[in-house]
Amino acid sequence: MAAMAKSRSRNNNSQTLLNSLLSKTESGTLTIGVVGLGYVGLPLAVEFARKGIRVHGIDVDAKKVASINRGKNYIQDVNSEWLREGFKAGLLTASTDFSVCAECDAVFICVPTPFTVNKDPDISYIISATEGVAASLKPGQVIILKSTTFPNTTEGYVQPILERSGMKAGRDYFLAFSPERIDPGNQKWHTGNTPIVVGGVTKECTEAACAVNKLIIDKVIPVSSPKVGEMEKLLENIFRSVNIALVNELAQLCDRIGGINIWEVVEAASTKPFGFMPFYPGPGIGGHCILIDPYYLSWAAREYDFVTNFITLAAEVNESMPFYVRAMIEREIARQPIRLEDATVLLLGVAFKRDVDDLRHSPALKVAELLMQDNVRNIEYYDPFISSFVINGRKFTSKKELTPEVLRAADVVVITTDHSAFDYEMIVAESKVVVDTRNACKPVSGEKSNVVLLGDGR
Repeated sequence: MAAMAKSRSRNNNSQTLLNSLLSKTESGTLTIGVVGLGYVGLPLAVEFARKGIRVHGIDVDAKKVASINRGKNYIQDVNSEWLREGFKAGLLTASTDFSVCAECDAVFICVPTPFTVNKDPDISYIISATEGVAASLKPGQVIILKSTTFPNTTEGYVQPILERSGMKAGRDYFLAFSPERIDPGNQKWHTGNTPIVVGGVTKECTEAACAVNKLIIDKVIPVSSPKVGEMEKLLENIFRSVNIALVNELAQLCDRIGGINIWEVVEAASTKPFGFMPFYPGPGIGGHCILIDPYYLSWAAREYDFVTNFITLAAEVNESMPFYVRAMIEREIARQPIRLEDATVLLLGVAFKRDVDDLRHSPALKVAELLMQDNVRNIEYYDPFISSFVINGRKFTSKKELTPEVLRAADVVVITTDHSAFDYEMIVAESKVVVDTRNACKPVSGEKSNVVLLGDGR
């Protein structure tokens, strides 16, 4: 009887805390904390502030904090006016001090999850952020992890740190995982209208986390546990990794066979109204998720004596593409009366995808690094979104303008990122040789012999 009474008391406590939180979400009087003010955290913080909800941003980068506290934006996908309005209204502030979490009813953890040089997961940012949040954990608070990670991170790593105080998830506070779904540069789908998944440690945790997210997100889908949410996010990105790898491998095969253009093949297959989704080859994959996530899952699978052969092979194919592009470039140099070390290679676009200012894991950087290893000394680039970058201590600075003179001065021009601002007609007309890894010259090149297309079978 005593045990039953104790259980009822716990249930009543969690329900009371949940009802209090739900009341705040209904009235919009809660305060949000966002740990990590990067590509995921800042759009989230701005969206809450836009809805009239007070937000404390927390980041270890003092420059980001100072920028927000001046109302200045530093991420392309964030609406600068919305950020300024949130700042001016006193709804959006930032700090390097985790103690502000004590004022928050809900805290989102949106920190990076990179991998080590050996391709093992590095969740040190999650651990550090969780420890910072744990220091101010209070009854009724909702903690939501958004960082992409392997299954059991929320319950196996985050929860034990939070519960060192003696509080329990689902009884004294609420804990959930809700993966980010940011697509840099996407003008249609953004934080507010992209459906999200939420998996709580308990039913009450899921309900609490869903209620908070529904304040800014149109469609919130509950799942049965954090592990389901963690695996779901990996599936999203590994699905893309595997399919990109398939078409990258077929592109190489088309080049080997000859007379088959992979781009035409994909276009033809896309006419089928069911059972096919088009993916396209390229110089490799970049960004934070698609490159990294297969290794997160492969690492986690080893604990269960399971080898993810299929997934790992796809990742290897994608990571091999910059090597293939290097070979294409050096082949075109070899066809000219110039030594490799004296050739000038001009890279067009170094961001990891079209029309973004995001350099993370860009395949263009790997191509440049490989050319440097082969003693190609004259590597230049132009990217209207990326002013400079550093590889192995060497700083590269973008050409100020893409002119006919710049194109003519290069022995090989390489389209590594197909920004829509590029004048492809001019590129084809003024360049000696164009190595096109994105099929960007298709509308203007026709059968021009100076365009060498990845996977064109020529």
